Amino acid sequence: EVKLVESGGGSVQAGGSLRLSCTASGFTFSEWHIGWFRQAPGKEREGVSSISNYDGRTNYADSVKGRFTISVDNAKNTVYLQMDRLKPEDTAVYYCAFTYHYYNFNDPNDYDFWGQGTQVTVSS
Repeated sequence: EVKLVESGGGSVQAGGSLRLSCTASGFTFSEWHIGWFRQAPGKEREGVSSISNYDGRTNYADSVKGRFTISVDNAKNTVYLQMDRLKPEDTAVYYCAFTYHYYNFNDPNDYDFWGQGTQVTVSS
């Protein structure tokens, strides 16, 4: 079974930066995708970004384009989400999720394994 371990959340002021990490283990096939989702209190889980480890293809939600950057280190089986110019509305619990195949990068139902979540809080 795939296991995901996240790290890197915290509290910052608006305009600051944070980097989240998601390390995967236990996968069977060498080609996979990892997505980042977030969920704020009282809101639905929202797809933020995704990356394919074999070709580096990326996807971003419109709300984070130009501010967030996703990347992968295949030697470490780790995906990073660099978050710059953070806004208070980015405050949420961030989750990474794993799948061997998806139709829509921002559909939680397309992912099979999830990390435990990490809190990101941006103050104004």
